[in-house]
Amino acid sequence: MKRSFVLFVTLMAVWLLLSGHYNATLIAYGVLSCVGVVALMAHLEILDHEALPAHLGFRLFLYIPWLLKEVVLSNFAVAKVILTPSLPIHPRILRIKASQKTQVGQVAYANSITLTPGTVTLDVRNGHFIVHALTLDSAEGLLSGEMDRRVAHMEVHAAIHEGHAPDTAADIGNRSERS
Repeated sequence: MKRSFVLFVTLMAVWLLLSGHYNATLIAYGVLSCVGVVALMAHLEILDHEALPAHLGFRLFLYIPWLLKEVVLSNFAVAKVILTPSLPIHPRILRIKASQKTQVGQVAYANSITLTPGTVTLDVRNGHFIVHALTLDSAEGLLSGEMDRRVAHMEVHAAIHEGHAPDTAADIGNRSERS
């Protein structure tokens, strides 16, 4: 029931922000649409912690601006490579060990890699990712482990929720070793 309410409020807030129209008829249509989506998700039994990762809480709102900044910076880096006449690409295939312990954390990390221009997650198996990096800089940025650490930090609350809590806060930083 709590997830249904959180989903309804989230959908309604997004609907109100995106519609820009606040008359009674349109708000009623928005309410009906949101209730319909929540009812459908409840009926299909897909309203779980993966479909609505509310358990990530405030940490998600700290991660998203950092990810958006990385996407913008990577866009400029890739544009610079493309616009340079010598086309200085150095494609690499990397095997990266993901330090996330939950499926939600691993999916968030894999999607974050793919959202960042110049890198694409090709495969995810047994906690390891196969990633294509367009340039040496994008490969080095990925191997630095910064994104992995940030997703792992965001995941801590989710790991506790799923019963996979790390032993200590220091354990999160130490999980980013590469194979």
